[in-house]
Formats: sequence, C-alpha cells, structure tokens
Amino acid sequence: MLKQLFKSFFLLLVLPIVFTSCKSASNTTTKNSNRLADKIIESATKNIGAPYKYAGTTKAGFDCSGLVYSTFSQFDIKLPRSSAEQAKVGIDLGKNVSKAQKGDLIFFKTNNRSQINHVGIVIDSKDDELQFIHSSTSKGVIISSTKESYYDKTFAQINRILF
Repeated sequence: MLKQLFKSFFLLLVLPIVFTSCKSASNTTTKNSNRLADKIIESATKNIGAPYKYAGTTKAGFDCSGLVYSTFSQFDIKLPRSSAEQAKVGIDLGKNVSKAQKGDLIFFKTNNRSQINHVGIVIDSKDDELQFIHSSTSKGVIISSTKESYYDKTFAQINRILF
C-alpha cells in the first residue's frame, strides 16, 4: 500500500514537470527559429544593391537562388543551388500567404514558365501581403512585394525551411 501511494505521489510530481518541459521546448524552438530568421534576413539585406549576375553567389553579383543559397549557407543550412530544386525542400505551404513567416522561401514561375524559376526570402508578412528579398535580373538584390502585379501573377508557392 505504501509503495502504491509513493508511485502515485511520484507521478503527480513528475508528470507536470515533463509536460511543462515539453511546452517550454516547443516555445524555445519557435523562438530560436524566429531569431534565426531575423539573422538570415539581416544577412540577406546586407546585399541590397548588389547586381544581378547569372550563377552569382557573392556580393559581386547574385542570381536569385544564389542569394538564397549563400545566405542560408552562412548559417549551416544546406540548400540546393537552383530555385526549382530549392522548391522541393522543406514544407510546401502552397499559396497560403496567411501561414507565411519570416525566413520562409517564396517561389515564382516567371516569364510564362511552367516550372519554378525564381525564389526569394520572406522578410515580412502582413495581412495578405508578403515582402521578400531577392535578386531580380533588372535591379539586382531588392525588396519586393506580392502586391506588385508581376509577383502577384507569377507567385507559385511558399516553403518553410526553418522549424
């Protein structure tokens, strides 16, 4: 009887601690991924104004996937080199803008293409608008919005890379 009472008492003490620690771990993971997203965005924005360069991965010039590839690489996150391959990594959120978070990748099918050929990094999400940093062929590394008609028409999907 005393042994059973001890087991019950032990469980009453231990279970709340276990469940509390699980919740804390979840919050910590979310906070850590938010901090990492901020660091990634800060790193990417240091390249604003860098020119577009086909296959470029340095401040001397970036193509869109090169900017994403080199930025994430700085944080030991390995991504494929092309936007079409990057679109296959992480969790595909589809076109659900309301689920987008800072640090997600945003993909486009530009120039009437049937497959993804452009990528950026989400830097802000408000209401039904996403702002993202990317390297455009005409302006180099810039910040754009899904409210711009060109990007609204060519928007393909969002992928979650950071968990």
